[in-house]
Amino acid sequence: MYSIIVGFPKYEDANNIKNVLVRNGFTCSEPCTLGAQIVSLANDLDEGIVVCGYRFSDMHFSELNNYLPKGFEMLLVASPEKLEFCQDNNIVCLPMPIKTHDLLNTLQMMSYQYQRRKKKDKDRPKERSEEEKATIKKAKAILMDRNNMTEEEAHRYLQKTSMDSGTNLVEMSEMVLKMFYS
Repeated sequence: MYSIIVGFPKYEDANNIKNVLVRNGFTCSEPCTLGAQIVSLANDLDEGIVVCGYRFSDMHFSELNNYLPKGFEMLLVASPEKLEFCQDNNIVCLPMPIKTHDLLNTLQMMSYQYQRRKKKDKDRPKERSEEEKATIKKAKAILMDRNNMTEEEAHRYLQKTSMDSGTNLVEMSEMVLKMFYS
């Protein structure tokens, strides 16, 4: 589940930003005041955004970013002078003083990008197993041998017949093998 973690050195700042986000429809965890708290919370969650300040008493934002699990992004809120030192392209930055609509728009944009990435990952075909690859290779070899096809022609034939019949490539390859071995 997608989560938002808010962390700033001063509890009041973290709580105020959390309250703004909650009032505008975002779900947030409890405010954090230490980098270690953020990392611990992020490790318990699947993915999300960390909205944080530049420096905590126990670590710098760049260290925090390195400790975050893979599914997390960072929204850094700091003074314009400090943002000049933010060279990491994976970190989205907002200058202080922060405007509510800038914060909300930025989080909406980050959430939208996250959802697009998630959908793209879901739509990506899964990797075939070695066994499935071997089945396809055997079916192509049979088609090449018995029908005098090139490997490319055999592959195209398997693809087309699988699409026409509404089966996947592996199932079509298994059908070809059964036809020639039965």
